[in-house]
Amino acid sequence: MPKKQEKIDFAIGGQAVIEGVMMRSPNTIVISVRRQSGKIKTQERFYTNLTHKIRALNIPFVRGIINLFEMMVIGTKAINFSANEYAEDLEEEFADKSKKAKAKAKAKPKKQSNVVKRFIDALLFTLSLVMALALSVFLFKFLPLWITSLLETQSQTIADNWILFNLIDGILKTSIFILYIFILSLVPSFRRIFEYHGAEHKAVFNYEKSLPLTVKNSRKQSRFHPRCGTSFILIVFVISVIVYTFVPKQPDFWTNLGNRLLFLPLIAGIAYEYLKISARFCNQTWTKLFVAPGLWLQRLTTKEPTDDQIEVALNSLKLALEKEKAAK
Repeated sequence: MPKKQEKIDFAIGGQAVIEGVMMRSPNTIVISVRRQSGKIKTQERFYTNLTHKIRALNIPFVRGIINLFEMMVIGTKAINFSANEYAEDLEEEFADKSKKAKAKAKAKPKKQSNVVKRFIDALLFTLSLVMALALSVFLFKFLPLWITSLLETQSQTIADNWILFNLIDGILKTSIFILYIFILSLVPSFRRIFEYHGAEHKAVFNYEKSLPLTVKNSRKQSRFHPRCGTSFILIVFVISVIVYTFVPKQPDFWTNLGNRLLFLPLIAGIAYEYLKISARFCNQTWTKLFVAPGLWLQRLTTKEPTDDQIEVALNSLKLALEKEKAAK
């Protein structure tokens, strides 16, 4: 009979990647991906938050900004790792390399190959991070504000009411986000990522309930988790409406856009503190009401996983817990 999981004393979370799951505990990061051969490939490393290394930074609002930036970097690296593994599978499936090409590759100096590989990896990582940021700014900052500004020219009511202006802007960015997620869910490859997202949530719930970490126990858990990043994004949208209302309106579009970008770190910091409070009082009625929209949206961002996908999520979780014990 499986041994009961030890009672937790810290939170653990994760992220779905291409054909896998990344799990993060306070001091470790583990990524597991399912290769085409059926084997699970993992990457493990110790990692300590900057706010834990420098206690002076572990203060309300500031820690949220730092945490958001760190998660962007960690998440992008995790996706790049899974993409590289997936690319290798594609090469093995479709590319028929000649013996001469293989021999030539082996003949290359190992040191030079490593240097080139590191440079390419760093370049691709930077490029993917910049592209992700640019797309986010365009979809959820530029586009909603541009549409609202256009509506303002057609309606004196919107032009005279800054609160209404920001409310419309918030509704538009939320609608664009939901539409964006819905379109992604129709693409088979992204649907599989959403299935791994569901597997991640089920594995985390299994752990939080102190049950033996098995596929059977995880299968019974909900795929909707209140600490999901989906909920964080919705909270950011709601808080942004409130914060931007107190920012004086400017006469031109670009200055208003600049102000929105300028206050984004503050909004992220407030949202982070809200999530920490809601996690502490997760059983309170008022908390459940505020978390509910995020859970509803997870019907799009998560799908029911297969047992094989849950196994991958549990592999990351178990290794993260083992390394966490070793770190103490």
